[in-house]
Amino acid sequence: MMTLATSSSQPVLVCDNVSRWFQGVHALKNVSVSINSGEIFGLVGPNGSGKTTLVNAVTGFYPPQEGSIHFKGEKINGLKPHRIAERGIARTFQNVALFRGMSVLDNILLGRHIYMNPNPLASLFYWWWAKKEENKHRHKVEEVIDLLQLESVRDEHVDTIPLGLQKRVELARALSAEPQLLVLDEPMAGMNQEEKEYMVRFILDAQKALDLSVLIIEHHMDVVTAICDRILVLNNGSRIAEGPALEAIADPQVVEAYLGKARNAA
Repeated sequence: MMTLATSSSQPVLVCDNVSRWFQGVHALKNVSVSINSGEIFGLVGPNGSGKTTLVNAVTGFYPPQEGSIHFKGEKINGLKPHRIAERGIARTFQNVALFRGMSVLDNILLGRHIYMNPNPLASLFYWWWAKKEENKHRHKVEEVIDLLQLESVRDEHVDTIPLGLQKRVELARALSAEPQLLVLDEPMAGMNQEEKEYMVRFILDAQKALDLSVLIIEHHMDVVTAICDRILVLNNGSRIAEGPALEAIADPQVVEAYLGKARNAA
């Protein structure tokens, strides 16, 4: 079983004046944020506010053109996504990005790719060398399957299981990479209320069991207020509020961003 570790209050991720644009669209405008070790940090805002762009900057898919990103004190902007993953950042995607036609087990095992070193010599001496390596990876995957209660579907093709379970498999794949920072891009999208409640529970279980820091993009405010220690609210690529969830979402600028300005009575 995985053991519970204690977290500290030291920043694990620091984004300093991050800017990113795509041709004429300024998607992020000097956004700064610091996420502490062991914290669940929410990223909130209307569609098109820059949330996924910031996540893509952190994970190396679209590095910032200005500003810097440090993970555990090391500058990571400019590194390729797989190099950032090797340093301890794993993510899920807004749209499920599983490998169709493969089993749940094989999809989760792919999360171990950063630890796998293909070696023709190891293959030649499979039973002595490569088999030992394979068993080590499978042991880690089985721990994650147990943690997220996926035993009943471990051998099913991901195409055949419901969306809620597919999202859980994607979470399991990210966890199998043994991250220190877990980045979740709308993990509850498309789920019904029961599936959302399950996912919230599994995120909290994983965060506590593995001593993770979590950066989560989420539109469901009930989820945000239930699990996030702090949140950052973006609108049109800019920061408009930050702090404890209930306080930040009550900020007048946040209310205006979501609901628009109140009209004066005629």
